[in-house]
Amino acid sequence: MSVRALAAEALCDIAIAGHSLRDVADRALPRLSDARDRAMLTALLHDGARWWPRFDAALDRLLEKPIRRNEPVIHALLVVGLVQLEILELPSYAAVAATVEAARELRRPRLAGLANAVLRRWLRERDTLNAALDATPATRHAHPAWLADAIAQDWPDAADAVLAAANTEPPLMLRCNRRRAQRESLADALRAAGQTVELHPWLSDGLVLPHSTDVTRLPGFAEGFFAVQDGAAQVPADLLDLANGQRVLDACAAPGGKACHALERADVSLLAVESEAKRAPRIRQNLERLGLHAEVIVGDAGDPSAWWDGRPFDRVMIDAPCSATGVIRRRPDVRLHRRAADIDALVAQQARILDACWKTLAPGGTLLYVTCSLLRRENEGVVGAFLANHDDASARPITLPVGRAARVGWQILPGDGDLDGMYYALLEKSATSAV
Repeated sequence: MSVRALAAEALCDIAIAGHSLRDVADRALPRLSDARDRAMLTALLHDGARWWPRFDAALDRLLEKPIRRNEPVIHALLVVGLVQLEILELPSYAAVAATVEAARELRRPRLAGLANAVLRRWLRERDTLNAALDATPATRHAHPAWLADAIAQDWPDAADAVLAAANTEPPLMLRCNRRRAQRESLADALRAAGQTVELHPWLSDGLVLPHSTDVTRLPGFAEGFFAVQDGAAQVPADLLDLANGQRVLDACAAPGGKACHALERADVSLLAVESEAKRAPRIRQNLERLGLHAEVIVGDAGDPSAWWDGRPFDRVMIDAPCSATGVIRRRPDVRLHRRAADIDALVAQQARILDACWKTLAPGGTLLYVTCSLLRRENEGVVGAFLANHDDASARPITLPVGRAARVGWQILPGDGDLDGMYYALLEKSATSAV
């Protein structure tokens, strides 16, 4: 099957059937043997998911009758065609011809003419159509309207920049495993292998590569010299003020990046709790490759009675389940799958986990609440309500080189320092509090 036909089937699964981009890509990519075809499929899936809200709306203007319901795979193929023309900027004759042929491959020969007509109409009217799509933030930046409105409400002075940043290619960021490698030496080895590498200016373990690549082929991967982790996710290890001998809880731990970073920083006894059994093996795999050890338990972080032995933790980190609205540039399918109605349930779950894990924290200990959300309700809203109901809790100030102070805690918005969007709140438990 050709790349375009395979991309149409896969994008249909992502955007219409609701499957995750990662799972669909993992199934589709092995069907292609050529590295260039795999790279093209990856680009079509990521840009197809990223720009689906824009081109889905464009097809409503280009088609006399919608085919989204009756012919979903051809609808997805037309989005693939528009991505080739507008985002990848492939030669128009080649993009149209390949897309039309893909319709035949998909056993829809009677719709090949429709595909040809729609794409050629786009080419004739693209300036007018693009101007119409640019008229509203939702289609200009390819975000669902509810999310574009929520970002505008929460961050009115930065909304347009935030939405635009979500559509840019993020750099590849690595975290040097300081137990096995020295950052400058690792950077030199990567440069010797032909990579462009910069040391992150203020994250002491961070390295930045301008583009994604197959990290398993980079020198030092097999030896556990580094892990892939965005810089915003490297911040927690700095905020936690870790020291040898501490007991540390990482709630909601998968895939284990923050837990591994903590173990690289200090000789701590760490318990990683993950609610999804299918994600727990990923934590163990990362620990093993990096040469680290932690106890990994499958359990509900909001129900410590099922996994806590009663001994308090000196540090607790909650990377709470959230809307993931801060990492859309890396996970473009989030904009397709997340709904406004999801937020109430997420807020309730976040509050439940925060309240439960607070009980496991030692007097005088510190809890770090983290989300990769941009929405104030999930962040300072949850933490503010918690503080109002807990006399033994106080918020410690946070100041980072990028981002901004929230009403409680600190918020990095997508694109700040070329990082993902992330929220942090550092809470201290009174030394006189009971466990």
